[in-house]
Amino acid sequence: MPKALQPHPDRALPAGEARDLARRIHESTRSLPLLCLHGHVDANLFAADEPFGNPADLLVVPDHYVTRMLISQGVAPDRLGLPRRDGTRTAEPREIWREFCSHWHLFRGTPSRYWLEHEFAEVLGLTVAPSAETADDLYDEISARLAQPEFRPRALLDTFGIEVISTTDAATDDLAPHAKVGADLPGRVIPTFRPDAVVHLDRPGWGDLIGELGRLAGTDTSSYAGYLDALRKRRQAFLAAGARATDHGHYSAAAIPLADAEAERIYASALKGEVTTEDAAAFAGHMLFQMAAMSADDGLVMQLHPGVLRDHHAGIHATYGPDQGHDIPVATEFTRSLRPVLERFGYSEGFRMVLFTVDETTYSRELAPLAGVYPSVRLGAPWWFLDSPDGMRRFRELVTETAGFYNTSGFVDDTRAFLSIPARHDLARRIDAGYLANLVLEHRLDEDDAFEVATDLAYNLAKTTYLT
Repeated sequence: MPKALQPHPDRALPAGEARDLARRIHESTRSLPLLCLHGHVDANLFAADEPFGNPADLLVVPDHYVTRMLISQGVAPDRLGLPRRDGTRTAEPREIWREFCSHWHLFRGTPSRYWLEHEFAEVLGLTVAPSAETADDLYDEISARLAQPEFRPRALLDTFGIEVISTTDAATDDLAPHAKVGADLPGRVIPTFRPDAVVHLDRPGWGDLIGELGRLAGTDTSSYAGYLDALRKRRQAFLAAGARATDHGHYSAAAIPLADAEAERIYASALKGEVTTEDAAAFAGHMLFQMAAMSADDGLVMQLHPGVLRDHHAGIHATYGPDQGHDIPVATEFTRSLRPVLERFGYSEGFRMVLFTVDETTYSRELAPLAGVYPSVRLGAPWWFLDSPDGMRRFRELVTETAGFYNTSGFVDDTRAFLSIPARHDLARRIDAGYLANLVLEHRLDEDDAFEVATDLAYNLAKTTYLT
């Protein structure tokens, strides 16, 4: 007998005395619009507005939370359909789906299980849980749903209540998809400027990207001055397309400026293919400072999420390319690393920096104190490995006493898994409802204040951080 799929209406709400109040607080935020302002959904999805292909390519292959769990249990990447660098893929979509369903038990207790159950039950209308026995029937049922007009990407923007969604776009993206969707849905799907690939001088293909950067900007990038000019012009192009933020995924938070002559020397060495690892790291930190200076000038919110060792397994990277889930957190330092930026721009009216971390030890020791004193700093929502019920709860417990609620950015979902967006916002709203309910029961917060804060955390803070 297949197991029923019935997400509990009180899921993720606190047990005991706080539950009734938490339920009422959560209910007050359920219908608020979603602001998805740190997202990674491909802009082409909305530009083309074509039906989703199949359940595997929608729900399994692009979701690193899903694939990394299966790989950790010995499922080969090829069996999950991860495309190889040469473009080949050995597994068929139905085979991939069967692999996922037969390992459904692996996700017990994980946020992936929460999101997927929400997607299956509340978005796709499924009533039985995945298993080896139900895999084929579920595949067919989901495929039929995805073929319906109301499941096209643009229609789902309305179904999900998404007011604005940002994508993440390289400095060398031409933004053509945004021009197309922007003509039909102005201000609804906006780009985010991500210059990582052109500021890390030792990345493969950097020289070709610099040439493309210059071509798009109409600027000669054979000099350091021309390179900076090209970046400024690309930022202006992003602003014209509706961008409100930049995004920086550096290994370190160090934002330490170099003397102009030193920056010029390192840049010239990189153009010759002779840059050292040490110089490349120093230049990346220098460019974080330069990006802060540009944000102070043009008003783009600067998002920084350091502290991840990308592509931990060289063999996986060589075979399947980057961003395949083999990214592992490392200890991160913010206080000294960001001091040059905050001494220069921390009190600048036109500058705002949103800090994310996967190193929880920095919450109360570094990040909350920084946000609690610098007007320009906001703390981003728990990110990646902390985007979970307990991770979100610990975030509130560790930062609120020092930074309060209003030095945080509100919830932004940070995902490329489009159908999981409502589930992620719902989870955040449930966790915040529980946290606020407990404060009320401990007589640390008035009940009417709790309802007001819940609305701010779910909607208003993201709006004021990114859109005003």
